[in-house]
Amino acid sequence: MTTRLDAAVTLPGEDFSRVALTAEAVGLLRKLWAQHGPLMFHQSGGCCDGSAPMCYPAGEFLTGDSDVLLGRFDLSADDGGQPLEFWMSREQFGYWSHTHLTVDVVEGRGSGFSVEAPEGKRFLIRSTLMDWPV
Repeated sequence: MTTRLDAAVTLPGEDFSRVALTAEAVGLLRKLWAQHGPLMFHQSGGCCDGSAPMCYPAGEFLTGDSDVLLGRFDLSADDGGQPLEFWMSREQFGYWSHTHLTVDVVEGRGSGFSVEAPEGKRFLIRSTLMDWPV
C-alpha cells in the first residue's frame, strides 16, 4: 500500500507537488466522501482551529483571490472522478511556501466545522522543509 498520495501540481510554473495525504487520511476522506459527497480542504493559519486543515463539503467554503490552490487529489480507488482540492490562504502560503505539507489523521476532536469531527479524529498538517529552490 502506498504510504502517501501526492497532489497534482496546480501552481503555474511549478513541477512538484506541494501537498500530500497519508494513507490514513485517504481512507478517512473516502469514508467522509461517501457520507457528505465531494470534499475540499482549506488551510487558513492562525491559532487554535485555524492552524488545522479544515475539510468541508466542496464549495461550502468560498475561495477567492485571497486563497491559493496548492493541489488537487484524486481519491478514487480505480475509476477517477473524485477530485479534492487543497486551498490555503495567500497570507499563510507566504509563510509556508518553503515547506511540503502532508495531511495526516490523529485521534481526537478537531473543529466542529470540519467534517471529520464526529468521527473522533482530526486532520493535521505535518510539514517538512523543501530541499529544492522555490
